[in-house]
Amino acid sequence: MDRLIYLDNAATTKTAPEVVEAMLPYFTENYGNPSSVYGFAARNKEAVTRQRETIAELLGVQEKEIYFTAGGSEADNWALKAAAECYGSKGNHIITTKIEHHAILHTAEYLEKRGFEVTYLDVDEEGVVRIDELKAAIRPTTILISVMYANNEIGTLQPIKEIGQIAREHGILFHTDAVQAFGQVPISADECRIDMLSASGHKFNGPKGIGFLYIRTGVKIRSFIHGGAQERKRRAGTENVPGIIGLGTAAKRAADTMAERAEKETKLRDHLIRRVLEEIPYTKLNGHPSKRLPNNANFSFRFVEGESLLIMLDMKGICASSGSACTSGSLDPSHVLLAIGLPHEIAHGSLRLTLGGETTKEEIDYAVDCLKEIVRHLREMSPLYEDFVKKNQGQTA
Repeated sequence: MDRLIYLDNAATTKTAPEVVEAMLPYFTENYGNPSSVYGFAARNKEAVTRQRETIAELLGVQEKEIYFTAGGSEADNWALKAAAECYGSKGNHIITTKIEHHAILHTAEYLEKRGFEVTYLDVDEEGVVRIDELKAAIRPTTILISVMYANNEIGTLQPIKEIGQIAREHGILFHTDAVQAFGQVPISADECRIDMLSASGHKFNGPKGIGFLYIRTGVKIRSFIHGGAQERKRRAGTENVPGIIGLGTAAKRAADTMAERAEKETKLRDHLIRRVLEEIPYTKLNGHPSKRLPNNANFSFRFVEGESLLIMLDMKGICASSGSACTSGSLDPSHVLLAIGLPHEIAHGSLRLTLGGETTKEEIDYAVDCLKEIVRHLREMSPLYEDFVKKNQGQTA
């Protein structure tokens, strides 16, 4: 393979060189345990605090409200399980959506087996939660609403501010999985009335294996991992200092470049969408046409299998996805695409292309040119497509 075009940034991103550079000394030179009392370790404790302050500032929250985790899945699990445990005496009902990441959906299923009732909200054909249905789902026993900020497959942005306001008015905890949104779009936890928020470093050019959970002061949830007294007695385990340094550095970098990067990615995304829809027939854009992440484009191609599409794109040096990276080994169609109303046979022919800060127009054009040829080739081998063409030709005649 003589070229690599990486269009799967929703799955993971390349760790930025300046992030790696910032992390390196904490592997070999500043390797002290932040919980130790001597000065050598205390310097690392100060470094961890600085990163906590950086992230808190980006969300408009207090430094003491940021808790470091091993990533977004842990943060999601912590938010739901601990909220259920601590607020279960007030009620046993949780509201989420059918298009959440499996870190939320599988945790919700786990809680259902332990006596909690979960309402999974439908979304409209563009993947947006219907506010009236959310309001109608609220019960006197509802203790938590968890709605993702932006969908990891189709990129749709949810009306988080409205949802947060509804939750606050009813005295219900509001959690949002912001793994795809943090670093991509501005987020104000206070303005959106967010009580808990999950994020993961490797989605915005930070390292893997590090993330955080924002927990608003006053929210009474207990430890998820038991052991030591780290993270103000809420998350045991020796701090991943290099990862935390990388997370904070990447978060600051993402914030500093966000406006310029979003403008560039939106232009490239729209160019990609326009070319695909105009040049490849029987194709549908999935997700909201404008209220979506700047770097996300998700398509469904009729008469095409997504797995074959990915393999042939890979042969051209193009990295893409048919949906969530966490379910890429599954033969089942995307639960997100089914939730927005696509039939199984069309949902199977989906493709997610997610851009990064280094993506160029030339790479997009090359990818579309390859995609056109691959889709044409796969359709030529499809008996369904052959029948479809014959039927339409007969109708035209």
